[in-house]
Amino acid sequence: QAQLLASGGGLVQPGGSLRLSCETPRFGLDYFAIGWFRQAPGKEREGVATITNEGSITYLDSVKGRFTISRDNVKNIVYLQMNSLKAEDTAVYYCAQTSLDLSGPFALNPSNFGSWGQGTQVTVSS
Repeated sequence: QAQLLASGGGLVQPGGSLRLSCETPRFGLDYFAIGWFRQAPGKEREGVATITNEGSITYLDSVKGRFTISRDNVKNIVYLQMNSLKAEDTAVYYCAQTSLDLSGPFALNPSNFGSWGQGTQVTVSS
């Protein structure tokens, strides 16, 4: 499986916004869901948001109401719109895919996903 390419990170002030993009080769043919994950220094990787081929979405509680995952079926891209960013959102953000039919907390478990790329750094700081 090809690695998924995440982009769009950067430095932003608290309260600011960023939109991350994940290029998904062979969109919809080989996987059930695409997920966004993040890993801060010294912490484990955690699931942030996932979207299935059927449009079912799962969010990490701490990002609900601030982050929105969506997909462009023409461009084969999955986006993560991040608003009202906080310092604790600082991390390297990755996207990954799974062929498993997941729901609930299983949909945010990094162990259920593969095709990890290099990620993109998001830094929230004044």
